[in-house]
Amino acid sequence: MLTSRHNLAQLCAAVAAALPVLLVAPAAVAAPQVPPPSTAVGGERLGLPGVQVNPLAGAPALPRDLTGQSWIVSDAASGEVLAAYNPHLRLPPASTLKILFADTVLPKFDRNTVHRVADEEIQNIGPGSSLVGIKENLDYRVEDLWRGVFLSSGNDAVHVLSFMNGGIRRTVNEMQDRAEALQAWDTKVISPDGYDMDGQVSSAYDLSLFARAGLRNPDFRTYCATREAMFPGALDKNTGRRGSFGIANTDRLLGKYPGLIGVKNGTTTNAGSTFVGAAERNGRTLLVTVMHPASYQRVYDETAELLDWGFAAAGKVQPVGRLVEGRQADGAEPTGQAGGTTGAPGAPDATGTPAPPPHAADTATRPTGGGGGLDPVGWPTVAVGAVVAAGAVVLVRRRRASRRRWGRFEC
Repeated sequence: MLTSRHNLAQLCAAVAAALPVLLVAPAAVAAPQVPPPSTAVGGERLGLPGVQVNPLAGAPALPRDLTGQSWIVSDAASGEVLAAYNPHLRLPPASTLKILFADTVLPKFDRNTVHRVADEEIQNIGPGSSLVGIKENLDYRVEDLWRGVFLSSGNDAVHVLSFMNGGIRRTVNEMQDRAEALQAWDTKVISPDGYDMDGQVSSAYDLSLFARAGLRNPDFRTYCATREAMFPGALDKNTGRRGSFGIANTDRLLGKYPGLIGVKNGTTTNAGSTFVGAAERNGRTLLVTVMHPASYQRVYDETAELLDWGFAAAGKVQPVGRLVEGRQADGAEPTGQAGGTTGAPGAPDATGTPAPPPHAADTATRPTGGGGGLDPVGWPTVAVGAVVAAGAVVLVRRRRASRRRWGRFEC
C-alpha cells in the first residue's frame, strides 16, 4: 500500500512540477513579426528584412535618415510596390485601423439616414480617446458620423456606427473577415477604433491594402479628403434650437502636400504615430504608409519624402512586390466595398449582443506558415495539454487499481 501510494504521489508531483516549466516556456518564444520570405503576401522580397528597392538607371535615391520601423510605397492603380522597408512587420495600428472600419461598414448605411444616439452607444470608450463630441438622445445623420470618424478620428462616432451595425463584437468580427478577404494576414482586430489593445496589430502592407480598397468607394474618398466641416452640437435649452461647431481634419498633410487625397493618421501610446497617405500627380496615385517613426511630426515628414521619391521614381524602378487583390466568395471582381450600397444593419440578439458571424478564417486559405495554424505559443500549449492528459490517464488507471486494492484516496 505504501509503495503504491508513494508511486502515485511521485507521479502527481512530477506532473505538477512539469506544468510551470511548460506553461512558462512559451512566454520566452516571441511570435513571428515578419513572415518568412517564401510566404510573404505580395512577393518574396516583401518578407525580407531591410530596405527593398530595385532601381534602374537614373532612379532617384531613397530619402535618407528615415526612422519609421516599417514603410511602403505603392501605386494605387497597378498595385506595384516601388519600395518597402519591413512592410509585413506587425505593429499596433492606432487610428489607421479606422480605414478598415470604414471600408467594412461605410457601404451599409445611406448617408442621409438619421440615427438617435442612445446613452449606451457612447459608453465604455477607452480613456484618452479622441472624440468628436457626440451627445446621447440626439439625432445625427450618418454622413455627420462619418465626418466625425475621418476628420476628428472620433472613437465615439466609431462606437455609434458599430452599434448601428449590430454591436462592437459583430463589427470587429466583420472587420476581421474583411481583412482576410483582402488577404491582409498581418492584421488582428480587437477594437474597431484602433484603440490600444493587447494583441491588436496590423502592418504597413495591410494598411495599404485597406486604403486602396477604401479609395474605390467614392464616399470614402470624399470623407478622407474633407478638410473642415460643421458638426451638430447640443440643444440650446432656452431656444430649443440645435447648435453646431466646426471640426477640422487632423491629417497635417491635407491641404499642404500637393495632390494629397488624404486617408488617415493615428497616434497612440503603443503605436506611436502611423499614417497612410494617398496623393495624385499627373494622373498617377501613390500610396505611402509609415509606421512608428521617431516622433509625431516625422510621420508626416517621412510620408511626404517618400511620396516625392515615388513620383520622381516613376518608370525608373522595377517593382519589388505587389498589393494583392481582394478575394470575393462569388468570384466577382473586388469593388473595395464590403456590402451593397444600402446594406442593412445587423440585428442584435435578445440580450443586445449580436451573435458573431462565422469567420472567413474558418474557410479561407492562408499562405503556408504566414499566420495560419498555431503560433509559437500555441504548440507548446498543445504539448502541455498532451502531458497533462497522459498524466491524467495514468492517474485514473492507477487510482482505479488502488481503489480496488486499498480504498479511495486523492493525491
